[in-house]
Amino acid sequence: MLIDRRNLLKVAGAAAGTLAMPAVLRAQTRPQIVIVGGGVAGATCALQLARSHPGAFYITLVEEDTLYTTCFFSNLYLGGLRDFESLRHSYSGLLDYDINVINERALLADRDNKVVTLISRTRLEYDRLVLAPGIDLNYEAVPGYTPRDARLMPHAWKAGRQTQLLKQQLDYVKDGSTILILAPPNPYRCPPGPYERASMMARTLKATGRGNAKIVILDAKEKFSKQALFMEGWESRYPGMIEWLPPSIHGGIRMLHPDRLEVETDLDTFKGALVNVIPPQHAGVTAYEWNLVDEASGWCPVDPMTMRSKLDESVFILGDAAIAGDMPKSAFSANSHAKIAARAIASDLLGTPSVVPRYFNTCWSSIDENDAVKVGALYEATPETITTRSSFISQLGESAEVRKAAFEESEAWYRAIVADMLGSADI
Repeated sequence: MLIDRRNLLKVAGAAAGTLAMPAVLRAQTRPQIVIVGGGVAGATCALQLARSHPGAFYITLVEEDTLYTTCFFSNLYLGGLRDFESLRHSYSGLLDYDINVINERALLADRDNKVVTLISRTRLEYDRLVLAPGIDLNYEAVPGYTPRDARLMPHAWKAGRQTQLLKQQLDYVKDGSTILILAPPNPYRCPPGPYERASMMARTLKATGRGNAKIVILDAKEKFSKQALFMEGWESRYPGMIEWLPPSIHGGIRMLHPDRLEVETDLDTFKGALVNVIPPQHAGVTAYEWNLVDEASGWCPVDPMTMRSKLDESVFILGDAAIAGDMPKSAFSANSHAKIAARAIASDLLGTPSVVPRYFNTCWSSIDENDAVKVGALYEATPETITTRSSFISQLGESAEVRKAAFEESEAWYRAIVADMLGSADI
């Protein structure tokens, strides 16, 4: 993907040198906010600014896709608890708040002159730029795996066609077969996600008479989020179906053979009827192209007090791409980043009072229908980092009523966060 985008940049650059550029789109009387990326972080920031300061800004949201498909809750689609259309949402609700939505790819950022150029060569001036590029997958870090191989061994870590492909492959798994899940090293999007995915796959297999199938998780880590809770749930709900192998047991991934659906490790060569490869991750490609990434870490350094880029005071970087201290890369975290950034932008451009930032996160994971566990925290920012102030986690041995309440709470949160980012809960 990175190579393709760079080629496009070369083409766009050549065109800019030989063709007259169209006029820059700019609001003459209001500060202009350009937001690139229409996921939770970007859309929430747009809506927060519009709701809190009606008419004060000219807000443009640039997002290539016309519908937003949530990665969060996509595992429930694999588990038969949601249909695919319930994960897809329109940006039309933002129009009610006078937010200009452009479904196009943003290619170039001239940060010296504060102009973003789209693939159509439309140029957008900004007073503040908000970048929410999400993650990209580091295929090169998985021996033998390339973007082309995602057709055979889907990652489904970016929602959409890959999610549907993984579900299709799951539906074809026969009873007694083996599913392999390769879980990535930290940090990555949604730390409990691979283990919720294993739970939901096991649920579907069991519910469809394929309870003799097995799921083997080949992990890059020696421990994982909510580990004791997941293992308790697996033993209770899916005994013998899910096996977790850390690198101290399998010895590391030596090579993938996508054409044979095989994973070669130091311990053994595993063959699956389905192989779900979740590669290591880094900040989305746009952040790289616009020189806003710390190359050593692969993520974007930000001021913890505001989410302002440490590399450009006119740019804010939100969501999974940002280096956010103790905060996990999650939808709830992205929503929290967006609200802090919106306040900082208003303080910059309107002179509104600055506030002491407080960040929040809660992450629910479904083990079965009406059986969910959660973890979360309140965070405080210092000039150096974002640190955990207090935290909570579900307890082992909780009653069915408590777990059902957590499941219902997660459903309510889904509706709330969609409304908070898109202006309506069309689910």
